[in-house]
Amino acid sequence: MRWQSTRTSSLAPVPGLDLSQAKHRRAVLYVPCSEERKIQKSFTSAADCIMYDLEDGVSLNRKGLARSLVISALGAGPQGRELGVRINSIGSGLEKDDLTVILQSAKLDVIMIPKVETPGDIHYVSGLVDELAPESSVRIIAGIETARGIVNIRDIAQADKRVDSLLFAAEDYCADTGITRTRGRQELYYARSVVATTAHAYKLQAIDMVTMDFRDMDVLREESREGAEMGFTGKQVIHPAQVDIVQECFAPSMETVAKAWRIVDGYQKHYKLGKGAFDLDGKAIDMPVVKWAYRVLHRAELAGIDAKIAE
Repeated sequence: MRWQSTRTSSLAPVPGLDLSQAKHRRAVLYVPCSEERKIQKSFTSAADCIMYDLEDGVSLNRKGLARSLVISALGAGPQGRELGVRINSIGSGLEKDDLTVILQSAKLDVIMIPKVETPGDIHYVSGLVDELAPESSVRIIAGIETARGIVNIRDIAQADKRVDSLLFAAEDYCADTGITRTRGRQELYYARSVVATTAHAYKLQAIDMVTMDFRDMDVLREESREGAEMGFTGKQVIHPAQVDIVQECFAPSMETVAKAWRIVDGYQKHYKLGKGAFDLDGKAIDMPVVKWAYRVLHRAELAGIDAKIAE
């Protein structure tokens, strides 16, 4: 038996399947930009996205210091990682100074806007990008953290072409709505489902909430697996120790990859014969299942998993 690997781009075409928007952003690691020690540690992080934080991770009396450090942090950030900055929320009075500083960096890949409630929040940031860095290809992550953000989420998702992700922040959402956070998380299911579903409807990434108990790896793994099952493509992390588990959980397992390859292999063979649905292990395989399998293999490629099938 011999093992072979094939990229999804070389496989038989699937009508209506668009993988062009897929990004590699499983763990989004927040790094307080007022703490030089944590900035230095971020340079060796394996997280897909390093998010230098000017907002909640920085006290009000250290915002100026954080801005003074963020440009050097971006400049020295690890190669091959997405580098971003979480600015202060629109209306805080701090956001313009944040943007004026960070848009000077050619290494800025993404801006995270917290507490987005209307499309106007996105328009404000995108307008400043046009004004201060018109050649920039910077992307925007929209943080959905309030009831108003949930209500307006469809308009937010479509607000600007730079938006490529929706992110759910549980703690701020609970504070805004008066919800009591429980270990079972059932009180957050509706809001999380709305964020994940809307993101996929508009071909955006969906980034799940932080696991606040960063010492409990069992809870982290449980929440991560649940988030992946709900359709989230990644998760926010607040401690380097959380990165590996999150990136493992938001990559397909080898068992899932093997199943997907069998489906794709069967599809390719029947495609050449001009056939549509086919049988695999007594189960009907039609186009929705084939699309699922292609997406699994594409995620495996992005995660560096060698997707293979035995012949």
